[in-house]
Amino acid sequence: MFLKNYFWIFIIFLSNSVLLAQDKFSNYKKYQKTNQNFELVEVADNLNYPWGMTFIDEENLLVTEKNGRLFKINVKNGIKKEIKLEIQSIKFKNVKKISSQQGGLLDVLYNRGWIYFSYSHVFKKGNIDDRSSSRFSSTAIARGILKDNKISNLEVLFIAKPKLISGKHFGSRMVIKDQFIFASFGDRGLGMIAQDPGQHPGSIIRIKTDGSLPSDNPKAKGKENWLPEIFQIGLRNPQGMTINPDNNRIYFSNHGPRGGDSIGVVNFAGNYGWKEIAWGGTEYIGTKIGKSALDNIYDEPAKIWVPSIGVGNLKFYNGKTFSNWTGDLLVTATGSKMLIRINFENEKIISEEFILKDEIGRVRDLEIDVNGDIYLISDEYNSKLWKITK
Repeated sequence: MFLKNYFWIFIIFLSNSVLLAQDKFSNYKKYQKTNQNFELVEVADNLNYPWGMTFIDEENLLVTEKNGRLFKINVKNGIKKEIKLEIQSIKFKNVKKISSQQGGLLDVLYNRGWIYFSYSHVFKKGNIDDRSSSRFSSTAIARGILKDNKISNLEVLFIAKPKLISGKHFGSRMVIKDQFIFASFGDRGLGMIAQDPGQHPGSIIRIKTDGSLPSDNPKAKGKENWLPEIFQIGLRNPQGMTINPDNNRIYFSNHGPRGGDSIGVVNFAGNYGWKEIAWGGTEYIGTKIGKSALDNIYDEPAKIWVPSIGVGNLKFYNGKTFSNWTGDLLVTATGSKMLIRINFENEKIISEEFILKDEIGRVRDLEIDVNGDIYLISDEYNSKLWKITK
């Protein structure tokens, strides 16, 4: 009798676990369009595969292009000026085919007078910039000062190790919290490297804003085999990161393979399981990856999409333009060409909907101005800067 009762208790527990896991899965194809009225306005054009953007004041936005250009755009009048820089990022021979490449000049972030960049650093052979498919590269972070339409005082703060021959999965997004840079690095297409804390690919790192090491990263707190910069491991290709203003926690997005795109919270010495776990994702040929998503030795995402949406950057909304969205999470998506709103209440997901779908292409990044208007760029040739307003 005891064994019979124990069996049913176990079944109920397992069923509840399955239901809990299923609640985290979303099918974006079932999303309804928002009933919020808004206007989609073109701000500037002639952007070729833009990737990141950041406000430097109330009117001016910096926008990166993967092929290495940086623009300052006045969002009031649309005037665009190219900013000179000497960042040693990957360049591409054919601009129109850049979308098939994942590296280049990536994120940009303004903080206290400094402009921070994440990019795929290309290593030179002698004095020649090697642009062949066999070039070595790594995700890197640099900073400089914007003056007279030029980035000066450029400092390379960090270059991931090891340097690799791969054009895949560089990441990369950055946030600055309490004078620390958190930056996300992709696995470079190598899968299980993300489970090796002795290598940077597939991790989130934490360094000081001047590039120096914190004294309280996991390596200094009992994780002796971790590299000193690594804060969290187990990621495939994290291309979004933001701070929740309600609790100061950092959220990030992560590309799964065929399914398994996700949103998670950055955790000290955490591990999101890639490639031991794919969180509902499969190989592109359809075969299973790793273990079940119910394996509780890994950090569990807050949200998982099956099928994949091509998740990009994300930001918590705070502004007057759409005051009823305050506290909600806005998520860009390249593959599904969407801007998504996730209704958050007390860190719980209440509902999900899309704001845009198939209207501006592969939505890559978003910014929100001081009034609450939303700015978007899409990862396309001859792309545009758009504004969502009332």
